[in-house]
Amino acid sequence: MTSLEKAKNIAKILDKKKAIDIIGIETKELTVMSDYFIIASGTSNTHVRALADEVDDEMKKLGVEVDHIEGRATGWILLDYNDVLVHVFQPESRQYYNIERLWNDAARVDLSDVLTED
Repeated sequence: MTSLEKAKNIAKILDKKKAIDIIGIETKELTVMSDYFIIASGTSNTHVRALADEVDDEMKKLGVEVDHIEGRATGWILLDYNDVLVHVFQPESRQYYNIERLWNDAARVDLSDVLTED
């Protein structure tokens, strides 16, 4: 599975679990740490944890193991799939850290083929 396919699968999983404001950022030209970021929000701590757990479970079913998970007890959970980093935030934490602004130079990934319209 390519890193783009992995990123799109993750976005689709988050969408099915009702994540909010899912975006993809292509980072491969800007950093060696990953090819893509997927960023999404949950509505509560419980929802954020459920989103992260669902991504982990569903990606395992596709044969993709998470390398590392950080922040399970916070408003920001990071799942590290090496070439794809998944950031799941509570809205307040997402606004505070504003990763989208920090990576403003990065290209956005078109996820319209995997996300449902609201």
